[in-house]
Amino acid sequence: MYYGMPVGALSSKIAAGQGKPAQNDKILTTCTYCGTGCTLELNIKNEKIVGVTSNRDAEWSPVNKGALCVKGRFGWDFVNSPERLTTPLIKENGEFRPASWDEALDLAAKKLNAIKEKYGPDSLATFASARVSNEENYLAQKFARAALGTNNIDHCARLCHSVSVAGIGAAFGSGAMTNSIEDLAQDAACTFVIGTNTTENHPVIGYKIRQNVVKNGAKLIVADPRRVELAEIADVHMQFRPGTDVALLNGMMNVIISEGLLDQEFIEKRTEGFAELKEILEKYTPEYSAGITGVPAEDIRQAARIYAEAEAAAICYSMGLTQHSTGTDNVKSVCNLAMITGNVGRPGTGINALRGQNNVQGACDMGALPVVFTAYQKVIDDAAREKFEKAWGRPLSGTNGLTVTQTIHAAYDGVIKGMFVFGENPMVSDPDIQHVEDALDKLDFLLVQDIFLTETAMKADIVLPGVCFAEKDGTFTSTERRVQRIRKAVSAPGEARDDWWIISQLASRMGYPMSYDSAEEIFEEMRALTPSYAGMTYARLEGPGLTWPCPTEDHPGTPILHKEQFTRGLGLFHALDFKEPVELPDEEYPFILSTGRSLYHYHTGSMTRRSSGLNSHMPENRLQINSRTAAELGINGNEHVRLSTRRGSIILQAEITDILKDKVLFTYFHFAEAAANRLTDSHALDPVAGIPEFKVCAANLEKI
Repeated sequence: MYYGMPVGALSSKIAAGQGKPAQNDKILTTCTYCGTGCTLELNIKNEKIVGVTSNRDAEWSPVNKGALCVKGRFGWDFVNSPERLTTPLIKENGEFRPASWDEALDLAAKKLNAIKEKYGPDSLATFASARVSNEENYLAQKFARAALGTNNIDHCARLCHSVSVAGIGAAFGSGAMTNSIEDLAQDAACTFVIGTNTTENHPVIGYKIRQNVVKNGAKLIVADPRRVELAEIADVHMQFRPGTDVALLNGMMNVIISEGLLDQEFIEKRTEGFAELKEILEKYTPEYSAGITGVPAEDIRQAARIYAEAEAAAICYSMGLTQHSTGTDNVKSVCNLAMITGNVGRPGTGINALRGQNNVQGACDMGALPVVFTAYQKVIDDAAREKFEKAWGRPLSGTNGLTVTQTIHAAYDGVIKGMFVFGENPMVSDPDIQHVEDALDKLDFLLVQDIFLTETAMKADIVLPGVCFAEKDGTFTSTERRVQRIRKAVSAPGEARDDWWIISQLASRMGYPMSYDSAEEIFEEMRALTPSYAGMTYARLEGPGLTWPCPTEDHPGTPILHKEQFTRGLGLFHALDFKEPVELPDEEYPFILSTGRSLYHYHTGSMTRRSSGLNSHMPENRLQINSRTAAELGINGNEHVRLSTRRGSIILQAEITDILKDKVLFTYFHFAEAAANRLTDSHALDPVAGIPEFKVCAANLEKI
């Protein structure tokens, strides 16, 4: 399915000697990697996973219909890794020793309660996880709020799509993907892809976009600082300077207004704030925007015409758009573009924020955020808080909590004294890792719950072994808001336990009783408090699942949002001026460095780097360098170079390529030993959502 995927090489390394798929038991579940929500079958033999096969039944595999990317097909053997955590660990004199569950949980509860009693609840913080289930994220935020007594709960959405929640929420009233993935395969007459290398980061979605172009003749616009794979078949590729998204989008809207291509009826009936937007767009002629972005003015005109004249045009974006100090403005700008042309609320249209992790949408929906309970009910809202207080039997804080980035700064400053990190690895994922390490070292107590001894777990005082997606029941929520089942296929290794059991035990030992018999029981409690999930049950989620909002048990789900009106009533235009990134190249650091993901790896690499086939195709980090830059510095392909910023330096392998422009560098953030986030800036943050500017910082490059 995937163009260029090394199927033979991978299958020969992983599946050899495992027998024929027909001889194995098969458990249907949902993929644990990106947010697409692909269905797959785990093949089980002698209580172990031995392979993955496809289920092509559209009822049971509605999103991918059997198609799988390289990670979904071959990235399963981490489950069987000998490096899995199998027992609780307690650190004594700088070394871990095995412990019983009773000893580890009692000690963790004692430590957390002591900090809470001495410094107050807000001296504690919890990081939840986009990798675990809805049920477990629900319990994580309940634990933070009811057991610890604080709203200091956040997760990695802060580092990827927090600005989507803020930006789409401000424009439309609901901060989620508006349409379905299937729209991109058949209903979109034009797809505008900006800031997403879709064929690598969401390969099944990239395949559907490509299929729509090749088979149905749909138009394709690609805007990205690199010449990504989809650019090869695009009608227009706008290779803009990193961090100039608002100027590019404003230039397109200037053309649409000046050439009368806007949807005047939609603007008048369904939006507000257009006059202010129109005024600010006047100066953003294609020539003016070209001077900022580096995109030829004629390309901006052509892209604007193609998008505006299409019967139905969809926008897809990911972290190339969001991970900026102007991330919220960038998201508001794509919302402006969609509304100005009436491309919202119909099949084949909308704003499609492609989520990078399997359950980052669900973690947000479950309230693993510092300002909201489930379904984005605000913690500062008295009625919402009273509702949860009644359900949970505990007074709750009405003060907004700290974000991931704020928590790290607060730990460094001595304000946060204790942390519970659940399924996250900030020692690789967060900006300015040296600062993260210094902050964690200052804590009085660090508790980590994970499936491997990650770089963050190695800093912990106590480590608790949880279970992976193949060893649990529950639900994930995909990028298109589809809630789907995951099913237990194998037993957990050693004494590893269900994550919800661990959280319940910890809360109970802290004096807040939690007791559940199953993930389904947790789901039932959650949906009673969550209007958008209220109509869902495990029985109803069998098969294709359901898209929220699904308010009642006879409701079919909602694949397309904002059909008749926006969630906020009228869609709101935002008049936005272009702002430069926080850190620009200078004489000492003359290059722009951007970071991102690889086809073969996922997030901090704790799973994919323990998957033999995937890791063998990319065993170490690489730096993409333009051939002219490489020639000027005397750098040859595959040799190692030193990459530096004001935060530090790393050594990694050079990859010479002309998919990016001169003076622009790109590297991957999956590799702890050459961690891109040793270089990124923890202080260059979006002022609304607090997302770090991972996509632009000033760098220097040296031949070793």
